[in-house]
Amino acid sequence: MSQQDLAESVGVTRQTINALENGRYNPSLLLAYKLTRVLNIATYDEDTDSYLSIEDIFKFSDDEL
Repeated sequence: MSQQDLAESVGVTRQTINALENGRYNPSLLLAYKLTRVLNIATYDEDTDSYLSIEDIFKFSDDEL
């Protein structure tokens, strides 16, 4: 999945996806949820037992919280 495809799927710009990938931007809870949902479906399709949680995808250290 390209950055552009992912951005269109969650309603943001490609630049936002790039900033997320490079750690220059922290997503809102809603955007994190949308990204998690789209990435799970793209990766695991209907195998919902394999789906990752938001915490699995977005790792933050205690200093960032």
